[in-house]
Amino acid sequence: MSTTAPAKPAQAAKPMPAPNSDFYQLVDVLTPDELATVKKVRAYMEEKVAPIINKYWSDDAFPFELLPSFKQLGLGGLGYQGYGCAGGSQKLFGFVAMEIARIDPSFCTFFGVHGGLAMGSIYLDGSEEQKQKWLPQMASYDKIGCFGLTEPLVGSGASRGLLTTAKRDGDSWILNGQKRWIGNAPWCDLSIIWARDVADDQVKGFIVENKTTPGFSVEKIEHKIALKVVQNGQITLKDVRIPEANRLQAGNSFRDTARVLRMTRYFVGWAATGAQMGAFENAVDYAQHRLQFGKPIGSFQMIQDLLAKMLANVTACQCLMVRLATMDDEGKLQDHHASLAKAFCTSKGRETVAWGREILGGNGIVADYNVARFFADIEALYSYEGTYQMQNLIVGRAITGLSAFV
Repeated sequence: MSTTAPAKPAQAAKPMPAPNSDFYQLVDVLTPDELATVKKVRAYMEEKVAPIINKYWSDDAFPFELLPSFKQLGLGGLGYQGYGCAGGSQKLFGFVAMEIARIDPSFCTFFGVHGGLAMGSIYLDGSEEQKQKWLPQMASYDKIGCFGLTEPLVGSGASRGLLTTAKRDGDSWILNGQKRWIGNAPWCDLSIIWARDVADDQVKGFIVENKTTPGFSVEKIEHKIALKVVQNGQITLKDVRIPEANRLQAGNSFRDTARVLRMTRYFVGWAATGAQMGAFENAVDYAQHRLQFGKPIGSFQMIQDLLAKMLANVTACQCLMVRLATMDDEGKLQDHHASLAKAFCTSKGRETVAWGREILGGNGIVADYNVARFFADIEALYSYEGTYQMQNLIVGRAITGLSAFV
């Protein structure tokens, strides 16, 4: 008679946790209605955008096929009240942006340029008549906008050194100059153009209808390595005549431009945080399933250390952004608050996505594995809407009371 004990049935492998970048459960700060909107956006991004975005990114192309279904989400004018806008809190606007960037920072940039920069310029600096005319069409995505501030020779120095000029001529203005790195410009319907009034040397804003205005032309910027889905353009304005009715009536100095930038600058913090979430979750999934030496690499100490550091950055940025959105909703947001968020989140974003690329090894440079896009795209987020160094100088001025600007 055998004394060997019968073999025990093999136990089923313990299921691995799904990748989750909301470690501190910050989604709990949302109201039930806000949470429903965020879940709707997450489902849309995962079901509609994620399956096709790598190809569009690789092809330097925008997925126009998505626009009809994206319109149905009802996100146009999120955070703005009235004029056909979606309304809601700045916190909701931020969570939505974060969810979009979690799948693709380029698509988030399209969303932010139109809904933040272009619509925000009219919402904050337009007359009542201008708001009534333009915002409903933009909120429904029947008219898409862009924001023309940066120039070929003027980036950080836009407050004092714009070369694009505006000259009053009766009931019209004549615009001359160029704008560069303008997202959505090659295909959108209207541009917010900021130009220096030659009479008083002040920056003023103008609504330009791209497709029907003589002297207005756009050349698509090719060969980008970041935010490749976003179509950036170089705008040329040659004796472009704009009626006074299209001048932003409350946009009469760079201080008015800065009101828009304050809002959209910390939007980049949300986008950079979402990009980190996407890189982290894809890195976790890869580490759980990639085998080396007969084991998932996620069981190795060095991989777990990198994942923990990635998650710490993600969580720190999420907490910062949630607090900042609360301050905005309470009317407490100031330039230096937005600048700190933009600088911190994009800087940590570079670090986070680099660790994600490292975890994937060679596969980290292939778009198919859904980390390479974040690795490349964060470089643009780090620079646009004000460079890291310029944001730190704004914060430094608030800290010390002394300006280090030239």
